[in-house]
Amino acid sequence: MRVVLGVILTFLASWLASCSGRSHSASSEAPTNTGSTAAPSSPTRANPAAAPATVVLSPPGHDPVTVRVEVANTDPTRQRGLMFRRQMDDDAGMIFLFDESEQLSFWMHNTYLALDMIFIREDMSVLGVVENATPETDDPREVHGMSKYVLEVNAGFARRHGIGPGTQVRFVNIAAQAEPRGGHATR
Repeated sequence: MRVVLGVILTFLASWLASCSGRSHSASSEAPTNTGSTAAPSSPTRANPAAAPATVVLSPPGHDPVTVRVEVANTDPTRQRGLMFRRQMDDDAGMIFLFDESEQLSFWMHNTYLALDMIFIREDMSVLGVVENATPETDDPREVHGMSKYVLEVNAGFARRHGIGPGTQVRFVNIAAQAEPRGGHATR
């Protein structure tokens, strides 16, 4: 009996650790009640043998900076984002991919980390940045204008690296395709 209980507890601990590997994510979709109790799927993670997914930002007058990213390209991964994360490496983040350019709005529901949200146009230039978004709030955060991608990084990252409107962006090992959204959503 103790052996069986030990195996079950070990399995549960492993499963919980793999599920909580996300930090937070400012959600681009307004909170909705879908009636589903299923846990959202995890963001796309690179095969350990494959090269990591990265976003390279090249701000004018500054050296390029590379961010290792998790990819959120489906409704469930975009809705969960970086929720429930307690920490994130300085050079890490999450890239949110959408199927078309639109006015995007993000929230910080169940997000424990203060974040910078970098809104990126379809032409791969930064539209604007929401700096130091306050954790655990449902207030919408947006940059006025059309964007197709949003990069979330730790608060202070954009200012530290000179990232602002017009910064050029390049994806490495990221297919810039997203699953169409199921309805009008705010992350």
